[in-house]
Amino acid sequence: MKHEEPEEFLFASRSARNEVERKRKKRTRNIVVAVVAAMLVCVLGAGYFVFDLQRQFNSKSNSLALGFSDADQEARPVKDPDDKSMNILMLGVDHAADGSDGSAALSGAVEQRSDSMMLVHIPEDRSQVYVMSMVRDMYVDIPGYGKNKLNAAVSLGGVPLLMRTVEGLFDTKIDHIAMVDFEGFKELSTALGGVTVDNDIPFTANDTDYFYPVGSIELEGDRALRFVRERKSFTNGDYQRVANQRKFIAAAANKLLSSDTLTNPVKLYDIVDTVSPYLTFDEDFDAATLVGLGLQLKNVDTHNMAMFTLPTAGTSKTADNQSIELASELAIAQIGEALRTDTMQEYLEENPPETE
Repeated sequence: MKHEEPEEFLFASRSARNEVERKRKKRTRNIVVAVVAAMLVCVLGAGYFVFDLQRQFNSKSNSLALGFSDADQEARPVKDPDDKSMNILMLGVDHAADGSDGSAALSGAVEQRSDSMMLVHIPEDRSQVYVMSMVRDMYVDIPGYGKNKLNAAVSLGGVPLLMRTVEGLFDTKIDHIAMVDFEGFKELSTALGGVTVDNDIPFTANDTDYFYPVGSIELEGDRALRFVRERKSFTNGDYQRVANQRKFIAAAANKLLSSDTLTNPVKLYDIVDTVSPYLTFDEDFDAATLVGLGLQLKNVDTHNMAMFTLPTAGTSKTADNQSIELASELAIAQIGEALRTDTMQEYLEENPPETE
């Protein structure tokens, strides 16, 4: 015989179950609200942190007003408005070598020479980064001054003249300028806790006890600075130096973009705070622009960064017995075409760089 519960009991049971269900749903809602609130706090906190980083960067880094005359601006190459690729001229200046303050603004770069020059090409699809070093002793035409070494352009007319010289060389517009004092390499390596590079030539830095063996080596502080500065120890001088500079930049970028760095707000803030005084950018290349470019390049790492040196056509001497590197007109024409048509990858496939 089936047992039937009294109606009062059934009603009480349903009421109890309904109450439990209401409490469960309330707890679920509370959990959801708490999670959403936590996410909002994190997002707002991250937004404030990024804003604070940008503020810190803008306040401590240096800005360079290029100040082209109307005639100079008119003479610059014209870029197709639909061309979204980007060309950045990166300069390294060694203030410490001449006894001046390494953290001084680099915008006053007239009357000194740039110690390293790299042209960075970022294609429209942002899938790669191409870094081309140019040897400083390459003999080129400097607008208004005739033939001279490439790095003489800075001492003759400042960064704007160097920019016009490189633009004239490749018949390609440069979008931005970025400059770093060599002391910045030292400070960056320290802020990152050291960077590891694969050294292919053993050497002792000139006038130091720093020895760099073949293989994987750790660079930090003054030891890193001497690594990127050295050229007298090499038979191929400036070629090996720019190769070492690119190795350091690639290794530093790899560590800077690692999750250990990007997820550590304290470390990020320390890096920005420490390195910014050694950096100078043109007025349009501010922190917000850099962050936007960084987001576009979020899938790029050192594996899809192509780094090479602009080929030259051998060495020679000037009338006053200065050693110079002869420019390769063929290489310059081919690279200029690749820059204008955003086909740098095709150029490198057809003209693989020599092993340095």
